[in-house]
Amino acid sequence: MTEFRSDWLSKSVAGSVFGFTLAIAVAGLFAVAGPGGLEARNKYQFVMWLVAPIWLCVASLVFFFRSGRAALLWLGGANLLAFGGLYLCRRLLH
Repeated sequence: MTEFRSDWLSKSVAGSVFGFTLAIAVAGLFAVAGPGGLEARNKYQFVMWLVAPIWLCVASLVFFFRSGRAALLWLGGANLLAFGGLYLCRRLLH
């Protein structure tokens, strides 16, 4: 019989909320620092469609964390790094 984990709800929330914000930051990094910068033709459409696969990947991989707290901490740290990198890229490349 499989073991029921009581932290599935916190992992789901971490994957949904922090996974979405991480996907937004990674897509923004690609938009700013990717080929052609923000002026590249048709890049906005690609970046928009890039968010969903990243978000789904993070939301599904969040269940590999040992606990919900670990998922929140790691994804929170990844968000800080991604948004910090996005801020730096926008400041340095514009």
